[in-house]
Amino acid sequence: MVKILKEILKKLPEEKISSVEFEGANIVIYTKDKEFLFSGREKIKEIVSELKKRIELRSDPSILKTIEETRNIIKEIYKDIKIGEIIFDTPRSKVIIEAENISEAVGENGFLLKEIQKKTYWSAVIRRLPLLRSSIVEGMRNVLFYEGEYRRRFLNNVGKRIYSGWTKNKVKEWVRFTMLGGGMQIGRSAILLQTEESRILIDCGIDPAVVDNPDLEYPYFEAPEFDLKELDAVVISHAHLDHCGLLPYLFKIGYKGPVYCTTPTRDIMALMQLDYLKVLNNTKRYSLYDANDIKEMIKHTITLNYGEVTDITPDIRLTLYNAGHILGSAMVHFNIGNGVHNFLYTGDFNYEPKLELLEPANTNYQRVESMLIESTNGGSNDFKSPREQDEEELLKVITDVYVKKGKILIPVFAVGRSQEIILTLNKLMEEERLPNIPVYIDGMVWEVTAIHTAYPEYLNRKLRNSINEGKVPFIRDNFKQVGSHKEREQIFESKDPCIVLATSGMMNGGSSVEYFKQFASDENNAIIFVGYQANGTLGRRLLDGEREILLSNEGKKTDKISVNLQLYKLSAFSGHADIRQIKRFLSRLTSKPRIVAVNHGERQKVINLANVSQRLLNCKTRTPENLESVRLN
Repeated sequence: MVKILKEILKKLPEEKISSVEFEGANIVIYTKDKEFLFSGREKIKEIVSELKKRIELRSDPSILKTIEETRNIIKEIYKDIKIGEIIFDTPRSKVIIEAENISEAVGENGFLLKEIQKKTYWSAVIRRLPLLRSSIVEGMRNVLFYEGEYRRRFLNNVGKRIYSGWTKNKVKEWVRFTMLGGGMQIGRSAILLQTEESRILIDCGIDPAVVDNPDLEYPYFEAPEFDLKELDAVVISHAHLDHCGLLPYLFKIGYKGPVYCTTPTRDIMALMQLDYLKVLNNTKRYSLYDANDIKEMIKHTITLNYGEVTDITPDIRLTLYNAGHILGSAMVHFNIGNGVHNFLYTGDFNYEPKLELLEPANTNYQRVESMLIESTNGGSNDFKSPREQDEEELLKVITDVYVKKGKILIPVFAVGRSQEIILTLNKLMEEERLPNIPVYIDGMVWEVTAIHTAYPEYLNRKLRNSINEGKVPFIRDNFKQVGSHKEREQIFESKDPCIVLATSGMMNGGSSVEYFKQFASDENNAIIFVGYQANGTLGRRLLDGEREILLSNEGKKTDKISVNLQLYKLSAFSGHADIRQIKRFLSRLTSKPRIVAVNHGERQKVINLANVSQRLLNCKTRTPENLESVRLN
């Protein structure tokens, strides 16, 4: 038995305990003694205070009330409260209850949860009932429900690894990371963090702008530093494909370890990967994984809230913080060797204070000795327009096109930019500065927006309060979901003005390309870019001035598209901090790193941000290429 479990059992009455198990870094004590289930709480609090670990006392499954009895009791307790599904995780003695109002369902000081346990012996957990139906959220909860016994064994094994070398003392050792992707480039982010004890993969992305070139599309997993059998954990910063698109492949080739991320990242990540498979299938391209591998990924994912500290190996402790980029996006903080070294990976982040959707990235860290920072907008001239200015420009463009009875295409990333634009359009219409023009929301954007309503705690305060009051700020009567080719045809044929939000944001696939083909020739129409356009993508080609575009038509023939519509680029809606905001972020860090490495940017932007960081922080800087390693201590 692992040392820490022996320590705990010494402090408890042996006859009251049926088993002690790990749930990842947390510890669960199961009892068959119904009286001890409640009387033992004070003793558990004492042990938690001493060991500084999360410990929970639960019923042994053998003493639980039946599922039918428990369901009836819960419905009686919540007869005046709106609830949804009731999901039973029998192996772990937990019942998950979906509720529209979480605080109401929990009750004052957790009274209603205690009442459920008192009457049924199940440990109750409340999950938010999404205001918009989300098939992916429902799918996640079903997978975890049906895999309850597997999850119990898996989490116990994770805990055994975490505590295999458990110590309360500081551990002095070397720390380094290797760029497997994302070095001097945007795309295929993958960083291997190593200590003497641990191997952690941070992000596992593809380069969505690259087609059928494995040398450029995927991380360098053939690097000598990377050995799948030695990999302890994967940490995913957020759900864009350039950070998570290849993760299921690890499970395809045999990885069985944990994946750490926020709950929204888990849900959106699976949705994005499933859509990616659909795109590959539609374009007759080969995929390295399938839907079963995505399911395996879900089974092995451990979700964390912002600010929640957890051990992930014997010498590494992980905390996720808001990155302000998309829903659930995280800055990843590693405490290594019980405080010997602290490393911050920013992932993609935004430090814009006037977002409709999210709060700006977190800058409050107790200790950061080294940092790896993104540089998408790290160039000396990378200035976003003021938010108010671009909102006025958006208003003007839409009004002008509306008067001409034209149509507007806004290519959007399904996560982040689409919701920001939806909220902005909603606000302009609420303020009666825009008429109620039909706004068509195509495909996956709608599903992702529904996921946002399931996790208001990750949104800014205004949105959070609105959703908690039962309002859906993403929806208006004139906002319509487009879910079929027939519905698209109706938009193409209509003579009425409209706005279309469609993926992909870089127009390297997806329905945005189909709308472009239909809208391109009419000078009364317009296209508005609100996000980053990578080199080689259709979006970048249009911004660079191409006016005759050759596009294949489902592999059958090549269409020649004459571009007559108006083009606009609004930079304020970008999900990345610009160079001024990056400087502000660096200056406001409560702990100043001694080493700053720069990634996730075009070469000149990486170099420029390294110089900026050196001047602002008086630190050492690194600009690693792919396959380069950087020692941090």
